[in-house]
Amino acid sequence: MLYPTSSQTVGPYLHIGLSGLNRDDLTEGCADLGAQAVVIEGRVIDGEGNPVPDGMVEIWQADARGVYGHPDDPRHTEGSAGFGGFGRVATQPDGGFRFTTIKPGRVSGPDGQLQAPHLVVSVFMRGLLKHLSTRMYFPDEAGANEADWILAKVPAGRRGTLVAQAAEAGVLRWNIILQGPQETVFFDI
Repeated sequence: MLYPTSSQTVGPYLHIGLSGLNRDDLTEGCADLGAQAVVIEGRVIDGEGNPVPDGMVEIWQADARGVYGHPDDPRHTEGSAGFGGFGRVATQPDGGFRFTTIKPGRVSGPDGQLQAPHLVVSVFMRGLLKHLSTRMYFPDEAGANEADWILAKVPAGRRGTLVAQAAEAGVLRWNIILQGPQETVFFDI
């Protein structure tokens, strides 16, 4: 007879074996000169408003043309623009995280319509049995955000939790709030 394996939380030891894959600057080696560089910074905050100092944030995104750096994307060619699209960082003692990347282009959705430029984001931390999945959208893409098929499924009053805020030139701020009135929208994937 087979028995299910007992579940374990994602942390607190998630850094063991994973930190070698950390990458906070996705622009290194990127030859896509038409790409708009951007810094994404924010904090992971728990339900009581405290920082999460021992979490991990991953991003996955398309390049400026809307092509993923993965062979499953039919438009991907080996070495195209040198952009892999994957980043991972551990959160800092104040819950902070920071990525330097490029603004992605629009990719096709399941209905063939273009999605708004976005980052796919995963959050790992202690106490979670499974990572959290969400998206981050860009504040200067109001029209594309309005037409995005994923954002359209989110209640209008909660969509703002998925859109970063412009800070100083070239910097976007976006906090990941795990619980409470301003909780980030998370998706079951």
